[in-house]
Amino acid sequence: MDNMVAALGGDDALWGNGAICGKYFTVKCTGPHPCTGKSVTVKIMDRCPGCPSTFDLSKEAFSQIADPVAGIINIDFKQI
Repeated sequence: MDNMVAALGGDDALWGNGAICGKYFTVKCTGPHPCTGKSVTVKIMDRCPGCPSTFDLSKEAFSQIADPVAGIINIDFKQI
């Protein structure tokens, strides 16, 4: 689970001045690329304000929910 991490994208409201760091989220791919049908639990470790997505998942976390070559995917997420 150490490598199941993510950085939060440019969502200032969700970032909450860093309050979200260390929190866990369940993330699931919703498309448009091939999704695995699985979800993954990730820990928010950092912020990525220039990222085009809500979550920048580690390679290991991304490959759990979608084809690693997919690039950017749509997701559903929920804080746990």
